[in-house]
Amino acid sequence: MVNATDNSHFKPTRTPVTVNPARARVGRERIMANIQEAAIIEFSLHGLKGASTQGIAERAGLTKPQLHYYIAGKEQLYCDLLMHVLHEWKVVQAFDLDLGSPAAVLEKYIRQKLDHAFDHPDISRIFTREMLDGGENLSQFWPQTRAWTQGKIDAIEGWITQGLMRPLDARLLLMHIWATTQHYADFAPQVRVLLDHGPGGLHADRERIAQELCSLILMGCGLKPNR
Repeated sequence: MVNATDNSHFKPTRTPVTVNPARARVGRERIMANIQEAAIIEFSLHGLKGASTQGIAERAGLTKPQLHYYIAGKEQLYCDLLMHVLHEWKVVQAFDLDLGSPAAVLEKYIRQKLDHAFDHPDISRIFTREMLDGGENLSQFWPQTRAWTQGKIDAIEGWITQGLMRPLDARLLLMHIWATTQHYADFAPQVRVLLDHGPGGLHADRERIAQELCSLILMGCGLKPNR
């Protein structure tokens, strides 16, 4: 009788799995983008104290353990997101001094602030909630914001010195612009009610709001609106 072949030492070979680094990186970036988007919604609705990693995970389509594989913790995610928001504001909401006239520079700045409030209300509300909670997580940001703001103050005071606009406190002017533009993000439900719009219907009035706001602020500065 012929004995069967002895397979006691046979070990099947496993085909190595090749991981494409570029594809893995893209996958991770997509997941991180989903986490950031989910965190923006959760933090804008509940603030740092009220938001939960469970809520963020569910919005991002992850389990809670999966979420914690990608983030160090809720607090770090919040601070990273807050710094990202503030850096974005610095980049997209700078004075475009190449426009020349104070009216043109201020009008573009006002419109940029207003567009951000309309297009990214959740991001704007994260900053507002942080301010309402005392702004403790912004301590590392204040030196930077003072420096960024000082550049705008210097430009405004330069225009005043040249007689291009009426004398005023440049710091107060900037804070008035921030307050009036931010209003359309923080108080969007009230604005929709008073303007007789349903949810999400404010975009039809964006240009009218922008023109009214620019005229109000520019005329208050002793400048002629560009229209």
